Amino acid sequence: MKVMKFGGGCLKTEETLNQVVEIVAREKRKPAVVVSALNGVTDQLIASVAAAQRDERTIPDRIESLRDRHVRLAERTIRDEALREETVRAIETALKRVERLLYGVAYTGEASPAIRNHVLSYGERLAARLVAGAIRARGPAARPLDSDRIGMVTDDNLENATVKLALFRRKFRRTAGEIKRGSFVPVITGFFGVTPDGRISLFGRNGSDYSASVVAYGLKARSLEIWKDVGGFMSADPGAEKNARKIDRLSYYEAAELSYFGAKILHPRTLEPLTGLDAEVRIKCLSDPDDPGTEIHRRAEAKKSVAKSVTANEGIALLRIHGPGVGYKPGIVGRIGRQLSALNINIYSIITAQTCINLLVDRKDARRSYQALKDDRNGVIARVDLEEDVALVAVVGEGMVARCGVAARIFSAVAKAGINVEMISSGASEVATYFIVDRKDTARAVRALHREFFGARTT
Repeated sequence: MKVMKFGGGCLKTEETLNQVVEIVAREKRKPAVVVSALNGVTDQLIASVAAAQRDERTIPDRIESLRDRHVRLAERTIRDEALREETVRAIETALKRVERLLYGVAYTGEASPAIRNHVLSYGERLAARLVAGAIRARGPAARPLDSDRIGMVTDDNLENATVKLALFRRKFRRTAGEIKRGSFVPVITGFFGVTPDGRISLFGRNGSDYSASVVAYGLKARSLEIWKDVGGFMSADPGAEKNARKIDRLSYYEAAELSYFGAKILHPRTLEPLTGLDAEVRIKCLSDPDDPGTEIHRRAEAKKSVAKSVTANEGIALLRIHGPGVGYKPGIVGRIGRQLSALNINIYSIITAQTCINLLVDRKDARRSYQALKDDRNGVIARVDLEEDVALVAVVGEGMVARCGVAARIFSAVAKAGINVEMISSGASEVATYFIVDRKDTARAVRALHREFFGARTT
């Protein structure tokens, strides 16, 4: 069984939608398809919620804009009149629900996380109906399936939810059986699930990657293809390093570390549900479907030069928690973690010393984190400092810790470029070494490390 996920970058125009349909139609055995919202639609819905809170008169134009985009694509890709009308009706029904939700926001002047999430889920619902209609127009039977209706139950975290995998597999069993019989192509909504009490929960941006992995888990699929508008993982961000090259093969751990520390190819938690399954994952490019892309496999493969990629994340902040015994007194790290977890703040990394605990958090959460910790001294924390003008740089590759001299090469290359390193973590992960630099030095650090481990292209 194969699961194929198509991101918003693959759902931009009539041409890209036709490419998606062609790729699905050429599969000998009907795959399961997971879709993101059309390119830019999630942002449209976010803006629509904000506008509705200010003025209900904005709602008709917002709905018309969504209607025009989806209906126009249906009219241009579905030639059969009856099927086209059926697809347009499904789109209209979904838009009516969005409209009602937006008027509810306008009348109350409030948009709770649950209501906002419900509105945002319609980007994927609309895309699923459109893509299913376009696939049917090419011959294969197809059916849109909403993830909240097929048992994708999550925890109660509405913004960064985790699927309850064992429960999902039980609830999904009957639908999975129908899908495996191959009578239709399911087009499943990505990006969201549903809490046990029925509220829509989101998996975050690129969350459809995670959804697809959950579906693969539910189907016990042997293959997961993540289709993007790029060719796969690269040795560095091409925007920072012109000599960046595509990576042919990564391990699960390498891909997870790259995603977590800045590479925006995959949702950081995509590979979690596949632990224990012997599933092959491939990142594929819509514009070059015959290219093998990047293969992600359970088995590790160390390169002679060790490094597979250099990545950077400028969206982080550093909190330094000072106190004479913060690194020694039992329970301090746990208490800090609980405080931030209660605010739905994720900690990227913790590095401790006797007199200082260093936390890496998302920059958007930095001020809230700082305020929460600054106000809770408890006689142990003497001072909290916040550094927002920093970036994380990571070098990722199997054998990073085991190979002698790799860390020396990393920091020698950075030092030669005249870049100061503020903090280092090596050994926390077997496949990654990362460090903190001033944000203005990020691109120079990436280029210096890329030259050290990959050199320049010779062709």
